[in-house]
Amino acid sequence: MIDLRLLREDPDRVRASQRARGEDVALVDALLSADERRRSSGVRFDELRSEQKTLGKLIPKASGDEKAGLLEKAGRLAADVKTADAEQHEADEETKRLLLQLGNLVHPDVPVGGEEDFVVLETHGTVRDFGAEGFEPKDHLELGEGLGAIDVERGAKVSGSRFYYLTGVGALLELALVNAAMARATEAGLTPMLTPALVRPRAMEGTGFLGQAAENVYHLEKDDFYLVGTSEVPLAAYHMDEIIDAEKLPLRYAGFSPCFRREAGTYGKDTRGIFRVHQFDKVEMFSFVDPEDAENEHKRLLEWEKDWLNALELPFQVIDVASGDLGASASRKYDCEAWIPTQGKYRELTSASNCDSFQARRLSVRMRDGKKVQPLATLNGTLCAVPRTIVAILENHQLADGSVRVPEVLRPYLGGRELLEPVAK
Repeated sequence: MIDLRLLREDPDRVRASQRARGEDVALVDALLSADERRRSSGVRFDELRSEQKTLGKLIPKASGDEKAGLLEKAGRLAADVKTADAEQHEADEETKRLLLQLGNLVHPDVPVGGEEDFVVLETHGTVRDFGAEGFEPKDHLELGEGLGAIDVERGAKVSGSRFYYLTGVGALLELALVNAAMARATEAGLTPMLTPALVRPRAMEGTGFLGQAAENVYHLEKDDFYLVGTSEVPLAAYHMDEIIDAEKLPLRYAGFSPCFRREAGTYGKDTRGIFRVHQFDKVEMFSFVDPEDAENEHKRLLEWEKDWLNALELPFQVIDVASGDLGASASRKYDCEAWIPTQGKYRELTSASNCDSFQARRLSVRMRDGKKVQPLATLNGTLCAVPRTIVAILENHQLADGSVRVPEVLRPYLGGRELLEPVAK
């Protein structure tokens, strides 16, 4: 959540942020009104309680008619205090409810617009000319089935659409990707983590996934657990309700977890293969830092992602995501999009988001610098979303006979093999 003091001091900035996100600007004024009621009702309650305490000291000293009058006044005052307390509580709850609906403040350099209004910041690698090589590229599913690596037919039989099996070298390729990504993260100084896939409501709400993103979250109503769509959620909540000494920052983690997404609103999109699925594994980077270091940390996460994609020898571009496509928690987001030959376009493979103190305020994660205690900043970055990375590797490194060249960075994790070769049917 944002700082209420900032809202009071510069409401126009918050209105501009809401407008850039394409969200309700009227929410800002409703929140300002609720906050004013909360503060005024709090003052009223404090005044009545003070008067009540003063009266309580006078009554034992009084007698006769004076005491009777004071007791009568004390009765009326007790009712007023009860009413003021209820009003204060109601205003406080309304303020919290509205505050949780407000997205993070958009960074001033973020391009304004919707999903297609991103700005390309840089490109890496060379897009292959398959025509010049004399063959038409196959898509990842045809390649994967030929390699005995992907089985979507049985995935659909067992679990429905957008589910799949990784089999044979497909399973080995996933394990190689996860191990290589974790090794690189560890070398960079991140602490490896295996995180819970089920979290309580506060963790999901605290990271901002129960607002506009709620339709894509799986909820287990009987137990009131949520299945995470990214290990960002349990990593962000890892230090929930804690105060961290400033000298211990930054704290950096690399979390591996299964991820679950309903993919609501994507009917008809990416239905072939494993690009958009309901369950997948991912290695996610997460940082807790001093807010003053947040922008530099954002660039650092992006560099690690770029290094990883370059090591996989994938052509990709880096984009500055537009304001309407940021999600509630991010003030700025960079995506790395890999070239997918059979689609003839770049598709998202990783994201790096600066959430400033938005999540930390909601989860009560603070830092202590001397006597000063304040919310810290959180950032997250995908290192390896496995199925999409497999898609990009298969399509970009395929050969004319249906085999796939293994990037050098993965060979030590695949027993040294240089090729994934088709299996006999």
